Amino acid sequence: MSASTDEIVLTMKQQGLRVTPQRFAVYANLLQRFDHPTAEQILTELNSDGPVSSLATVYSSLLALRTAGLIKEVLLEAGVGRYDAKIQPHHHLCCNNCGSIEDLPWQTFANFDLSQVASQFQTQTYEVVVRGICQSCQSNY
Repeated sequence: MSASTDEIVLTMKQQGLRVTPQRFAVYANLLQRFDHPTAEQILTELNSDGPVSSLATVYSSLLALRTAGLIKEVLLEAGVGRYDAKIQPHHHLCCNNCGSIEDLPWQTFANFDLSQVASQFQTQTYEVVVRGICQSCQSNY
């Protein structure tokens, strides 16, 4: 996803967020990524040219952005929150070897009948996580 500075500012303001340099930097960073980074990975990238933020500030910015509906937290492994600016419904492919994460289009499981799995459960949403070995890791075997 590529967005201009003006588009990012406008989007944040439309969601009622005060545009701080830190929030802007975190959101802009997520908009250009497809790897579902952790807060620590975002911090490392933001501070690659010198310290500009702290982990607490990154977490605070992520919470504000998530609350505003601009990003979502993706929990694909125990105790590790990853973040994604792609808020449209989609699924994930996760490599058990290298840990890479790829998006799968929502339509991949469009005919998934949850009533067969949980007949007494009122489903609101679902996300499918497919685990295996990515193509890059397969070629290393």
